[in-house]
Amino acid sequence: MPVSNLSAVRIFVDDLAAAAGFYDRLLGAPMVAEPDLGFLVYGCGPAQVVIERVDASADAEDLGLVGRFSGVSFAVGDIVAACDGLRGDGIEVSGAPARQSWGGWLATLTDPAGNQVQLVQYPPD
Repeated sequence: MPVSNLSAVRIFVDDLAAAAGFYDRLLGAPMVAEPDLGFLVYGCGPAQVVIERVDASADAEDLGLVGRFSGVSFAVGDIVAACDGLRGDGIEVSGAPARQSWGGWLATLTDPAGNQVQLVQYPPD
């Protein structure tokens, strides 16, 4: 049976409080689970973004989940304006908006744990 509905994406961090500050500003979405549970959950349209803490005493495999390219992209209508606003909020834009060969734009952001997420602006229809 095919599965076609995205439910959640998970991003792993070492400091949940620092991550909350970053993702609160980035997403501007409601937090639906609080940090005292060991993770954060944000409602982002039909899917959720789950930010999970990996303890410093975790095994090497779990520690390797923190501080990497996540493969997660958040769509925006105006990527330049979004990056300018995020910079003003203290968010590091580690890869400036750049036009892609497929006609859209990508920019890369780095969270306090070193994870990279991207903003995407799709080309007009």
